[in-house]
Amino acid sequence: MENTDQDLIRETLSGNSQAFGKLVLAYQDFIFTVALRVVKVREEAEEVAQDTFIKAYESLGTYRGDSKFSSWLYSIAYRKALDRVRKYKRNKELELIEEITERQLDEVENALGYLEAQERRLMIDQCIMKLPEQEAALITFYYFEEMSVKEIAKITDLSEDNIKIKLFRSRKKLFNMLRSYIQPEEHEENGKAI
Repeated sequence: MENTDQDLIRETLSGNSQAFGKLVLAYQDFIFTVALRVVKVREEAEEVAQDTFIKAYESLGTYRGDSKFSSWLYSIAYRKALDRVRKYKRNKELELIEEITERQLDEVENALGYLEAQERRLMIDQCIMKLPEQEAALITFYYFEEMSVKEIAKITDLSEDNIKIKLFRSRKKLFNMLRSYIQPEEHEENGKAI
């Protein structure tokens, strides 16, 4: 029988460090993904992930169980990643969000349907890496971890309305980036590019 997170937390607090190792194994990939999407540099993301687990281990006694353990852990990772970005802030150009129509969104989705699954995933990952740190994290939480807006609000300390707005803007940016990857000739109408 597999141990639940709660079982592993109890064992860790009782002095069994191997139990915490199981928690690390269960969450390390996603923690690294969140960190990488925020800090954008693999080495820094590895450090953020490591710092996250150190902080989680040191703070495990304060985990009250109000939310899922994974949400508590993601909250630590998110804050550690943002701290790292603030510390080593890079100048980023703001991308303009152009208006896109439903038809254009459908064209992007249809074109993506023809790509191999791995190519599609790689393309999406590359586009997410181009988003600002906070937006990349929100997209990751919402679409890849399938968290609710309410859960994301607890992790990020942003209001639910603010998260919805940021998700909407981030989706538009992603569609524009994806469209630029896959602009075949059929995106032209009347001799003008759409």
